[in-house]
Amino acid sequence: MAKVQLNQVVKSYAKGQIAVRGIDLSIADREFVVLVGPSGCGKSTTLRMIAGLEDVTSGTIHIGDQMVNNLQARQRDISMVFQNYALYPHLTVFENMAFGLRLRKTPSDEVKKRVHEVARILDLEPYLERRPKQLSGGQRQRVAMGRAIVRHPSAYLFDEPLSNLDAELRMQMRGEIKRIHQTVNTTTIYVTHDQVEAMTLADRVVVMKDGRIEQVAAPQEIHRNPASRFVAGFIGSPGMNFLDVHIVDDGGLAVHLPDKQRLPVPDPLADRFGPHKGQQVTFGVRPEHLAPPGELRRGNSVPITADVTLIEPLGTETLLHFNIAGHEVIARAVVDAFPRSGDAITLALALENARLFDTRTGKAL
Repeated sequence: MAKVQLNQVVKSYAKGQIAVRGIDLSIADREFVVLVGPSGCGKSTTLRMIAGLEDVTSGTIHIGDQMVNNLQARQRDISMVFQNYALYPHLTVFENMAFGLRLRKTPSDEVKKRVHEVARILDLEPYLERRPKQLSGGQRQRVAMGRAIVRHPSAYLFDEPLSNLDAELRMQMRGEIKRIHQTVNTTTIYVTHDQVEAMTLADRVVVMKDGRIEQVAAPQEIHRNPASRFVAGFIGSPGMNFLDVHIVDDGGLAVHLPDKQRLPVPDPLADRFGPHKGQQVTFGVRPEHLAPPGELRRGNSVPITADVTLIEPLGTETLLHFNIAGHEVIARAVVDAFPRSGDAITLALALENARLFDTRTGKAL
């Protein structure tokens, strides 16, 4: 096991294209860290630089106490699991898992012991004599993971390993990966574009955008206190709602919405909203903090009226879409009697859970 340290790492290509823009990241020994962000944000490039599959333009990468910039991938003591499994079709499950060990001249008895031990952890023992074409997608992914685990490396790297699987199998494999990490307890760096994977798997989440790190924090901290409007909108399903509002003092501190509704700010929240009096800011609230009054048990909630535009029943809950002065807003609710499109209904907004962002920079205030 080992810590992984990135210091001012940059990756640029020809014609001035910059994929990673001077990132700093420290990953502790045995930690599970997930890099998440939209396509083109630099997360996979960062992982490939750690693996030695991409050269570092500038900056340094350390695995343990060793700088690895100039080491080839096979010298870095890491194992990587790819999106496309990368299994040898003519080899059995056993031989696929044993392949890396045999390349390293590991004694046959040790190879057999390690493969059977990992096959037991991954529930692959009944399939050791099968070939990849005889396996399901989830079983093939477990074989790819097993091939990485048997090596006992310093760190595991996962590059979107579940993106080829259907939704039900992805959910099942998320649980498998988390269980395996708890069992083998090795430093793990995982790349995904799926924020649900990031939130459910990670000890810490690294949110990336345009080659930069927007925020690094535990999943719940990312969700509760996003560092920017981008993070707030990207993390959460659905993401946070945003409205450009004015903070005013017109006989009492209040938030003025674009449709002229006035949300009075309770005294306990004056310290948060008061410093921005007289300013236009971006107001953010998550769908779960906007619901019919009877469902929202918050001490500092305020009423808000909006027109229903769309209803999405999801079984245990319902997503209600509203229009506020041309802005779409989504509320998460449990309702027995659905409103109709065009109805105006009153919601309770949990003001203490709202977040303010700088309208120009998008940074949290």
